Amino acid sequence: MGRPTVAGVMSRAVEAVRSLAVLYRAGLAPIPRLDEGIRSIISTRRYGPLAGSVKIAARRDPHSVGLVDERGSLTYTQLDLRSNALARAWAARGVRPGTTVAVLCRDHRGLVLALLAAGKLGAPVLLLNTGFAKPQLTDVAAREKVRVLVHDEEFTDLLGDIAGVDRYLAWTDSTPPADVPTLDDIIAGSDDHPLPAPPKPGGLVLLTSGTTGTPKGAPRPKVSPFDSAQFLDRIPLRVGEATFMGAPLFHATGISQFILSCALGCTVVVRRKFDPEATLRGVAEHRCTALVLVPTMLQRILDLGPEVIGRYDTSSLRIIFVAGSALAPEVGNRATELFGDVIHNLYGSTEVAVATVATPEDWKRAPGTVGKPPVGCRVELYDEHGRRITRPYVTGRVFVGSGLAFEGYTDGRTKETINGLLATGDVGHFDADGLLFIDGRDDEMIVSGGENVYPVEVENVLVEHPDVREAAVIGVPDDEFGQRLKAFVVVKEGAELDADAVREHVRNNLARYKVPRDVEFLDQLPRNATGKVLRNSLE
Repeated sequence: MGRPTVAGVMSRAVEAVRSLAVLYRAGLAPIPRLDEGIRSIISTRRYGPLAGSVKIAARRDPHSVGLVDERGSLTYTQLDLRSNALARAWAARGVRPGTTVAVLCRDHRGLVLALLAAGKLGAPVLLLNTGFAKPQLTDVAAREKVRVLVHDEEFTDLLGDIAGVDRYLAWTDSTPPADVPTLDDIIAGSDDHPLPAPPKPGGLVLLTSGTTGTPKGAPRPKVSPFDSAQFLDRIPLRVGEATFMGAPLFHATGISQFILSCALGCTVVVRRKFDPEATLRGVAEHRCTALVLVPTMLQRILDLGPEVIGRYDTSSLRIIFVAGSALAPEVGNRATELFGDVIHNLYGSTEVAVATVATPEDWKRAPGTVGKPPVGCRVELYDEHGRRITRPYVTGRVFVGSGLAFEGYTDGRTKETINGLLATGDVGHFDADGLLFIDGRDDEMIVSGGENVYPVEVENVLVEHPDVREAAVIGVPDDEFGQRLKAFVVVKEGAELDADAVREHVRNNLARYKVPRDVEFLDQLPRNATGKVLRNSLE
C-alpha cells in the first residue's frame, strides 16, 4: 500500500468536516459539550454502535422511551439494565468475546435485548432471516459456527437440525417448554449492574437474501460515529423524535435505521408482523416522524385506499424511508400524493450499505431515481471492459465506495472491486443532473432478438396501468429470438384485464422489442421476507 497523497489527506479532512457538520445538524454532535461527544465516541468504540448508543441515550435522558412493542414500552434505562442482566447470565453460561450468537426473531424487545447483551460481551450476532427455509438455516448455523441460538417459539420446528448450541426463547405464545429457558426468566434471575467493556465489539453479521443458494454472511464491524453521517446527510432524522420500524430488523435497512434511531435517542416502535393499518395507527398514536419500509409494505399501505388512510393522523411524518428493492415511480408518486413530500428512496446493499439517497426534491424532479451519494460515499459506473462511464444516460455496472461497506464475506470471498469501489451487482445510469437510476441486476438482463432489455423498465410501465397491482418480467427460452419476455401480472381487486390489454399498454409506452410475448396472471408474486421478487420461482 502506497503512502497517502496530500490530495487524499485533504479529501479525507474535508469529508470529516462535512460529516461533523451533518452530525451537528442532526443533534448528534453535542457542541460545545465536547466531553459528551468524547464519551459517546468511547462508548460506541467499546460496545459497538447499538449497545454504545443505548448507554448514551440512557445517560442523556434516563426516562425517555426507547422501544415500543406489542408488550408495551421500555425506557432506554430499562433496555440498558435488562441487557446487562442478560449479558451477565450468558457470561455465566460460557458466552465469551467471539462466541457467535444467532437470532431468529420477529421485531420485539427480545431481539433487541439479545443484540444489546451480545454487544456488551463482544459476541458477534448473526441475524437470521425469518423467511429462510430449514436447510438454509441449518447450513448457515454450521458455517458461521453458532454457539448460542435465540429464537421465537414459532420457529422451533425450523431449527430442529441445528445441534450443539445453547437455545433461548425470545418470544412465546404459549407455556414455554421446560427444557428451553426464556430470556425473561434468565434476565429476572440475574444481576443488572454494568459489565466491563469487552476487548473489542462483536459486531453484526448480516446475510444476503439467499435467492440463488445458501446465504452468504457479510460482517459489519464498523463503529465510527462519522459513518452515521452517510444517512443523516440526505435523511433529516433528528434527536428525540419517534420512528416506526416496518422493515424487519434482520435486514440491512431495518437494523441500520434502528441503530441510527437509538443513536439519536428516538422512540422506536416495532411490531412482530407487518400490518398496513396497524402501521398507520402506530404512526398516529406515537406521532412518528419517520416510517421505515420496504417497497411492498408501502404498496400495501397505499392499497388500503384514501378513505382508510384518512382515518389516521399521519401529519407528523416528515420521512417515509424506503429501501431494500426497487421503488416503482407509480408507487412513490401515489405515496407523495397521499402523504406529501416525504419519500426518501435509498439505494444500497448488504455489502456496501448506503450508496445513494433520493430526497423528496429529487423524487419530484425525477420519479424512480435513487438520488445522489451522501457524504462519505462514492458511486461510479463501469462498462464490461472496466472503463469508467462518465456520460449521462449510458448504462453501466454500479460500483460503490462507503465507510460502512463490508470487507469480505465470512467464507473469505468478496465482491469485485474497481478503483477501490465494490460492485453492487446492479446496472444503472446517471441523468444530466447527476441523479442515479437503477436499470436492473446485471445478471437479469434479457437479450431478445439481439436487443438488451432490463425487466425493471417494463415492470415500472406495467404497474402504471390503473388495473395492475404489481408485475414481474423474466426472460424465457425462445427458438427464434434466443429469449422472449414473459410478464407475470397481479390485477387489482375487482379489476378485469386480459393479456392483449397488457401487451398494448407496454406497446404504447416502450419499444416494440420490450413488449412481453407471454402474459400470466397471478394472485400474488412470490417474494421473500424483505419483499424481493423470487424470480427463480417464476417460469
